Amino acid sequence: MSAEIKFNVVHYFDATPAATWKELIDWKGHEQWVPMTRVELGPDPQDQPGATFLAFTGVWRLGLKDNMRLTQLDWDEAASTGTCEVEKIGPVLTGRAAFTVMPDGRGSRVDWVEEITAKYAPAITAGVLGKIGAVGFKQGMKRLADLL
Repeated sequence: MSAEIKFNVVHYFDATPAATWKELIDWKGHEQWVPMTRVELGPDPQDQPGATFLAFTGVWRLGLKDNMRLTQLDWDEAASTGTCEVEKIGPVLTGRAAFTVMPDGRGSRVDWVEEITAKYAPAITAGVLGKIGAVGFKQGMKRLADLL
Protein backbone atom coordinates (compact mmCIF):
# COMPACT_ATOMS: atom_id res chain seq x y z
CA MET A 1 0.00 0.00 0.00
CA SER A 2 1.36 3.43 -0.97
CA ALA A 3 0.27 6.79 -2.34
CA GLU A 4 2.04 8.63 -5.17
CA ILE A 5 1.95 12.29 -4.13
CA LYS A 6 2.86 15.20 -6.39
CA PHE A 7 2.54 18.92 -5.93
CA ASN A 8 4.11 22.16 -7.08
CA VAL A 9 4.17 25.47 -5.21
CA VAL A 10 5.26 28.78 -6.76
CA HIS A 11 5.97 31.77 -4.56
CA TYR A 12 7.28 35.27 -5.26
CA PHE A 13 9.55 37.08 -2.79
CA ASP A 14 10.56 40.73 -2.51
CA ALA A 15 14.05 39.55 -1.50
CA THR A 16 16.89 39.08 -3.97
CA PRO A 17 17.40 35.61 -5.42
CA ALA A 18 20.68 35.31 -3.48
CA ALA A 19 18.98 36.10 -0.16
CA THR A 20 16.12 33.71 -0.90
CA TRP A 21 18.55 30.96 -1.95
CA LYS A 22 20.61 31.40 1.22
CA GLU A 23 17.54 30.88 3.41
CA LEU A 24 16.25 27.91 1.43
CA ILE A 25 19.54 25.98 1.68
CA ASP A 26 19.81 26.64 5.42
CA TRP A 27 18.31 23.27 6.35
CA LYS A 28 18.22 23.98 10.09
CA GLY A 29 16.57 27.32 9.30
CA HIS A 30 13.57 25.47 7.82
CA GLU A 31 12.40 25.09 11.43
CA GLN A 32 11.55 28.80 11.39
CA TRP A 33 9.18 28.67 8.44
CA VAL A 34 8.04 25.09 7.69
CA PRO A 35 5.02 24.47 9.95
CA MET A 36 5.57 22.10 12.90
CA THR A 37 9.01 20.97 11.66
CA ARG A 38 12.29 20.23 13.42
CA VAL A 39 15.49 19.48 11.52
CA GLU A 40 18.46 17.33 12.54
CA LEU A 41 21.59 17.71 10.42
CA GLY A 42 23.82 14.81 9.42
CA PRO A 43 27.60 14.82 9.94
CA ASP A 44 28.63 15.91 6.43
CA PRO A 45 28.95 19.51 5.19
CA GLN A 46 25.38 20.58 4.46
CA ASP A 47 26.23 22.49 1.29
CA GLN A 48 27.58 19.47 -0.61
CA PRO A 49 25.77 16.66 -2.46
CA GLY A 50 25.63 13.62 -0.23
CA ALA A 51 24.75 15.60 2.89
CA THR A 52 21.92 14.11 4.91
CA PHE A 53 19.33 15.58 7.22
CA LEU A 54 16.11 14.58 8.92
CA ALA A 55 12.99 16.74 9.03
CA PHE A 56 10.44 15.73 11.63
CA THR A 57 7.01 17.26 11.09
CA GLY A 58 4.54 16.83 13.89
CA VAL A 59 3.95 17.42 17.56
CA TRP A 60 5.92 15.71 20.32
CA ARG A 61 6.40 12.11 19.06
CA LEU A 62 3.38 12.14 16.76
CA GLY A 63 4.49 13.00 13.28
CA LEU A 64 6.49 11.99 10.28
CA LYS A 65 10.24 11.48 9.91
CA ASP A 66 11.48 12.60 6.51
CA ASN A 67 15.07 11.45 5.91
CA MET A 68 16.72 13.23 3.00
CA ARG A 69 19.97 13.25 1.04
CA LEU A 70 21.12 16.27 -0.93
CA THR A 71 21.67 15.24 -4.56
CA GLN A 72 22.05 18.59 -6.34
CA LEU A 73 22.95 22.09 -5.19
CA ASP A 74 23.85 24.52 -7.97
CA TRP A 75 23.99 28.31 -7.64
CA ASP A 76 24.86 30.47 -10.67
CA GLU A 77 26.01 33.82 -9.31
CA ALA A 78 26.05 35.54 -12.71
CA ALA A 79 22.45 34.55 -13.50
CA SER A 80 21.23 34.71 -9.88
CA THR A 81 19.60 31.30 -10.27
CA GLY A 82 19.85 28.14 -8.25
CA THR A 83 18.62 24.57 -8.36
CA CYS A 84 18.46 22.17 -5.46
CA GLU A 85 17.22 18.60 -5.26
CA VAL A 86 16.97 16.18 -2.38
CA GLU A 87 16.21 12.48 -2.41
CA LYS A 88 13.76 11.29 0.21
CA ILE A 89 15.24 8.08 1.57
CA GLY A 90 12.55 6.65 3.82
CA PRO A 91 11.49 4.87 5.79
CA VAL A 92 8.01 6.23 5.00
CA LEU A 93 8.63 8.85 2.31
CA THR A 94 10.67 8.15 -0.80
CA GLY A 95 11.09 10.15 -3.98
CA ARG A 96 12.36 13.66 -4.56
CA ALA A 97 11.84 17.28 -3.68
CA ALA A 98 13.37 20.10 -5.67
CA PHE A 99 13.29 23.84 -5.92
CA THR A 100 14.60 26.52 -8.22
CA VAL A 101 15.23 30.14 -7.37
CA MET A 102 15.31 32.77 -10.10
CA PRO A 103 15.05 36.53 -10.50
CA ASP A 104 11.58 37.96 -10.95
CA GLY A 105 11.00 41.67 -11.27
CA ARG A 106 11.98 43.29 -7.96
CA GLY A 107 12.74 40.05 -6.20
CA SER A 108 12.76 36.33 -6.75
CA ARG A 109 10.57 33.41 -7.67
CA VAL A 110 10.71 29.95 -6.12
CA ASP A 111 9.29 26.86 -7.80
CA TRP A 112 9.03 23.96 -5.33
CA VAL A 113 8.18 20.44 -6.55
CA GLU A 114 7.52 17.29 -4.53
CA GLU A 115 7.21 13.87 -6.16
CA ILE A 116 7.02 11.34 -3.37
CA THR A 117 5.67 7.95 -2.44
CA ALA A 118 4.12 7.64 1.00
CA LYS A 119 4.34 4.09 2.27
CA TYR A 120 1.33 2.86 4.25
CA ALA A 121 -1.00 5.49 2.77
CA PRO A 122 -3.75 4.12 0.53
CA ALA A 123 -3.44 5.20 -3.11
CA ILE A 124 -6.88 6.81 -2.93
CA THR A 125 -5.48 9.40 -0.47
CA ALA A 126 -2.81 10.71 -2.87
CA GLY A 127 -4.86 13.68 -4.08
CA VAL A 128 -5.82 14.82 -0.61
CA LEU A 129 -2.27 14.34 0.72
CA GLY A 130 -0.91 16.34 -2.22
CA LYS A 131 -3.31 19.20 -1.45
CA ILE A 132 -2.35 19.13 2.23
CA GLY A 133 1.34 19.18 1.29
CA ALA A 134 0.84 22.10 -1.11
CA VAL A 135 -1.10 24.09 1.50
CA GLY A 136 1.62 23.45 4.08
CA PHE A 137 4.34 24.63 1.72
CA LYS A 138 2.32 27.69 0.68
CA GLN A 139 2.03 28.61 4.37
CA GLY A 140 5.73 27.97 4.80
CA MET A 141 6.62 30.21 1.86
CA LYS A 142 4.51 33.01 3.35
CA ARG A 143 6.36 32.63 6.66
CA LEU A 144 9.69 32.62 4.83
CA ALA A 145 8.72 35.81 3.00
CA ASP A 146 8.08 37.45 6.38
CA LEU A 147 11.60 36.45 7.51
CA LEU A 148 13.20 37.84 4.39
